[in-house]
Amino acid sequence: MSRVFGSICQNGYVVRDIRGAMKHWTEALGVGPFYFVETVPVVDFRYQGEPSDVEISVALANSGDLQIELIQQLNDAPSMFRDFLAAGHEGLQHIAYWSTDFEADLERALEFGYEIGQEGRIGDPGRFVYFTTDSSPAAHPGTVVELSDVSGPKGDFFRHIRSKAASWDGRHPIRSAT
Repeated sequence: MSRVFGSICQNGYVVRDIRGAMKHWTEALGVGPFYFVETVPVVDFRYQGEPSDVEISVALANSGDLQIELIQQLNDAPSMFRDFLAAGHEGLQHIAYWSTDFEADLERALEFGYEIGQEGRIGDPGRFVYFTTDSSPAAHPGTVVELSDVSGPKGDFFRHIRSKAASWDGRHPIRSAT
């Protein structure tokens, strides 16, 4: 358990082929069902403080209490996802902590020394921030930390995904999230 953020709620994987990744997770690992959004309506996205028109596909499933997020960037807009792939990586890019008191948790993280690498919003309130890893208190290059506001509909949707995973029988492994 993190003394800054609490329990890890999600592992986020940046992939080049989201459909292939969903197939691997559902068939080889038995994790699912995945809820897929072809083009996520990200608003107010900023990368290193500057606006960016990032376009991504996202698929979400749970393995127990841990949510698995698959992200494929669809364009070349500046983002930490693009940077991750450009560095020759594919796979685990971030861990996420969820918050129902986002502003207070964000303030605490900033006071602890974390710096925002990218941020945006999906839904309302739906804010998220990804902290840079090279300026964090530990100054360890590696997995990015995301803080995500789950106080509204996004939290309800995440609970729905968790409940469906608990009783998933392997049928209908990919479902539309819209």
